[in-house]
Amino acid sequence: MAKAYASIVIEQPIDIVWALVRDFNAMPKWHTAIPESMIEDDRRADAVGAIRRFSLADGSQVRERLLSLDDRCYRFSYGFETPAFPVRNYIAEMSLIPVTQNNATFVQWSAHFDEAAEDEGKYAHIISNDVFAAGLASLQEAIAGNSHDETGPPRPGMKPAKVFCSSILAAPIDTVWQSMRDFSGMDGWHPDIEDMHMEDGVSCDTVGGVRRFALGGDTLREQLTFLDDSRYAFAYRMLDGPQPWLDYCAGVQLYPVTSSGATLAVWQADWTAAVQDDLTLVLLVHDSVFQLALDTLDQKLSR
Repeated sequence: MAKAYASIVIEQPIDIVWALVRDFNAMPKWHTAIPESMIEDDRRADAVGAIRRFSLADGSQVRERLLSLDDRCYRFSYGFETPAFPVRNYIAEMSLIPVTQNNATFVQWSAHFDEAAEDEGKYAHIISNDVFAAGLASLQEAIAGNSHDETGPPRPGMKPAKVFCSSILAAPIDTVWQSMRDFSGMDGWHPDIEDMHMEDGVSCDTVGGVRRFALGGDTLREQLTFLDDSRYAFAYRMLDGPQPWLDYCAGVQLYPVTSSGATLAVWQADWTAAVQDDLTLVLLVHDSVFQLALDTLDQKLSR
């Protein structure tokens, strides 16, 4: 199965970007390769199952069916009804992630499909570059040239955890991952963490392994619960710590920014605590743990 992918960071809030791209009939407003488009059978552009028909610059017609639309997670998917390329089983998705560091938006566009044996890699390259990367560059220009009113009202979105922290790190994803996947190495990129090490001599990539460290005069213990090199992601839970919460769980996932060679790092956490305690805990974790750590790591990798 072939895969195509491109991504970009747009310096606008996520609701502004989403209001434009969620319209399944709006590509002529932002993709320079699409001069016109229509929704068949007078259906709404946000009706799942709707088919859009559009013309390419060479006059050829393409038809795509909306398969899913998710206002909560800012993503939609679609498939070919009349293909633009000689591929099979084509499913594409566009998804947006808020960049909390500067109130920007990470946009990624991907597809998976089957190519003929003699075309191996051909259409993955074409779609990644000529369709997705070029389209995202056009989207960036269109957003920059639009007023907020022209893009429509904000859509309702929800963060999935009490703390959602995301930052752009100016290093390739493999370089960032090499530092972050070391479950016992955070004392090298968080200024307030000391003496972090794995208990019982296990390696830092042992799922179920426990790291112990000092923070603000307290000793904390956290257990690695998930590690995935293919997705650049890991998760962990707190076993012992001084904070007034229960069931603390957190996780990190990295995404490549193909337009610049940088990396988006998303760090989330959730737990159970009294409302009055959360007033302090949410800001503490976001600002003094996650954001501080990401800022420090970015500075370290940029040297």
